[in-house]
Amino acid sequence: MPKGSPELTVERREEIISACEKLYQTMNFKDITLIEIGKITSFTRTSIYNYFNTKEEIFLAMLQKEYELWIEELEKIISDNKKLTKKNFADLLANSLENRRQLLKLMSMNHFDMEANSRAENLTEFKKVYGKSLHTVEKCLEKFFPKMSAEERENFLYAFFPFVYGIYPYAVVTEKQKCAMKKANVNFKTHSIYELAFNCILKLLS
Repeated sequence: MPKGSPELTVERREEIISACEKLYQTMNFKDITLIEIGKITSFTRTSIYNYFNTKEEIFLAMLQKEYELWIEELEKIISDNKKLTKKNFADLLANSLENRRQLLKLMSMNHFDMEANSRAENLTEFKKVYGKSLHTVEKCLEKFFPKMSAEERENFLYAFFPFVYGIYPYAVVTEKQKCAMKKANVNFKTHSIYELAFNCILKLLS
């Protein structure tokens, strides 16, 4: 880590993450390099190595940031509501996922590579935030469905989170993919992230 104030370090890291986020809007994971990221930062490409060893570490930091934003939404659901029906809760939780398309994209496309090619300390910090997301969803279940047993909450979590990891490719389909499925005679109907999540959450709660 370079010498300087903690504030400057955070600022530089955020600039690198934001640059990567900008590129990720129009480029694939495999095409984004540290050279490309360096081109749209205010310091040299080699300086990036003072903050991140690999591009996967940058993407992992992006994913951690997205989890933090999602946790904020989940905590708002808890604080803003005294009671919720199953349908109302499914609506709010599904909307929270619809609002975090970047989170879902990162989860489904690059998660294994990000973890495998990141330093242990970076991965540990990410896992802390991931663990907090599990805990916060469980807090929702505890508040709004107090009759659920600990086992039922655990079953919900370990069905819901794997589902979340795979939702993006089913909701976001390119024209090329649609054309290929049509030629392959695959009966496919496009659903939104909200629709898929809402129906899944309701079934898990039933």
